[in-house]
Amino acid sequence: MTDISKDRFLDALEGVGRPVATADQVARELDCTQAEAAEGLAALVDEGEIERADVETDPVVWYPRDWLELTDRERVVPFPDRREIVVDQPSQLTRAQLSRFAHLADTTRTGSYRYEIREEDVWAAPFDSLDDLLAAMDEVLPRDLPGLTEWVREQWTRATRFRLRTHEDGYVVLEANNESLLGNVAEQKLADDVLRAPISDTEAWVAEEKVAELKRTLYEAGYPVQDDRDLESGEPLEVSLDLELREYQQDWVDRFVDASSGVLVGPPGSGKTVAAMGALEAVGGETLVLVPSRELAAQWREELLANTNLTRDQIGEYHGGEKHVRPVTIATYQTAGMDRHRHVFDDREWGLIVYDEVHHIPAEVARRSASLQSKHRLGLTATPVREDDKEADIYTLVGRPIGTDWDALFDAGFVAEPEVEIRYVPWRNDDDRYEYASAGGHTRRRLAAENPAKEDEIEHLLGQHADKQALVFVDYLEQGERIAERIDAPFVNGETPHSRREVLFDQFRTGALDALVVSRIGDEGIDLPDAEFAVVASGLGGSRRQGAQRAGRTMRPGSQSLLFVLATRGTEEEDDARSRMRHLSAKGVRVTESGADSD
Repeated sequence: MTDISKDRFLDALEGVGRPVATADQVARELDCTQAEAAEGLAALVDEGEIERADVETDPVVWYPRDWLELTDRERVVPFPDRREIVVDQPSQLTRAQLSRFAHLADTTRTGSYRYEIREEDVWAAPFDSLDDLLAAMDEVLPRDLPGLTEWVREQWTRATRFRLRTHEDGYVVLEANNESLLGNVAEQKLADDVLRAPISDTEAWVAEEKVAELKRTLYEAGYPVQDDRDLESGEPLEVSLDLELREYQQDWVDRFVDASSGVLVGPPGSGKTVAAMGALEAVGGETLVLVPSRELAAQWREELLANTNLTRDQIGEYHGGEKHVRPVTIATYQTAGMDRHRHVFDDREWGLIVYDEVHHIPAEVARRSASLQSKHRLGLTATPVREDDKEADIYTLVGRPIGTDWDALFDAGFVAEPEVEIRYVPWRNDDDRYEYASAGGHTRRRLAAENPAKEDEIEHLLGQHADKQALVFVDYLEQGERIAERIDAPFVNGETPHSRREVLFDQFRTGALDALVVSRIGDEGIDLPDAEFAVVASGLGGSRRQGAQRAGRTMRPGSQSLLFVLATRGTEEEDDARSRMRHLSAKGVRVTESGADSD
């Protein structure tokens, strides 16, 4: 007799696509005879595991005794023709696996997730080979999907059809796999001033100042370009790291050195800055580090001094506060993108350029800094997503992603998996609700964001977790001031002087401050390693990146990590909150929803 367990029967139902099945259908799914299936199913009935029923159109159908077993059980249902995957009740591991090659397009309150596999997801998938990518897909998809596999294979191949190389005489050459690609794709899609002249049927001379434009244009046309140019290696600089890299950090460094360019994608707390210092040691050349803020520049300087053999004389900062170029120079994107400062960076040969918080690159001022080219280009980010859908610019201007599954880091204890909860807060009274209902546009959104009832909930949450240091994030100054006064905590915002910010951040790090209220400046570039608890009082609409950044402020090892996202019930904030947290769900973080405790 074929051994048919309850789990195997549920697997068969998923294959059939119905909550009931005949013995013949179960036999086909489990690759056994109809008689064996009927006998095994009868045994399950005797054990009280499933039920049977006689129906008019078929002698017998079989179904689970507890129908909830179908809805509470993880189910992965692919739709290969649409290149979509719908997953009900996915485990954290399943979500983490899918995030490596698919884009989370939608979620529902009932625990259903819809993923899309787009061209750019295949091009940017963090795998060394097509076989590795296909193996990862096989691990999560319930059955072979030849059509989808063939499409993925075609997209992977597309990413190898154009490459840039350096001619022996020093100029840049675009090389195509065949004559048709050069003539019918490159020459048709690119502006007239990008290609200077043909060299052969498959090669063309590229205007060096147009390389970034060429890469973006061909990417948008469906052809990512491999960049194999002989770029500047910079003056040698002997750097040694005074700490040992974790296994996955060393893997990041090794893969980066092999590729010469790439973007490290990992959760906050996973040590991307440390890995970047490991890359600096491996490259051994003068280095430019680009950052979004002066605070982050100062943090980089202190990290380099604490963890490498570099001296203060070897590290310079170049921004609005000071302007010193050294063998290792840390500059802000804004300063490096200004025309009057460009020659400072252009005139020096860099062995390595590090783009910290690389998701800034598509912005206009930061994009200008991306034209600075080096043999080694390294981006760092936890959240490459952008609301303007310009993630492609990150990979065309800097390099392909090099990442580690967030799930693996959670399991290993290197990063604390945050407990993320969206809390729906009611209006304080009917007057507030009526004012919201009669408003429109930005006023309507702001009223929901600044719902005074959120202040009660924040005070309640801080009281519940009085043993933890707390961060409270806001997007509006007036709201931040009210909350800061209510909970007796400092409010750090764009108007806070840099010197005052640094004092408050140091007090928070050392435990002298129990709580901080922080505006948008806290979304990145601030090192708050001891933040175990955070409340998002208001956020930037549905910004996925902001949601992940704010959650990231609690994702540190060694503690239970808590994040509460407040949204006014019955308003657009409900959908916005779910959208902000969607990126975390895609990375394997479990997000729950509940009503406020304080009402």
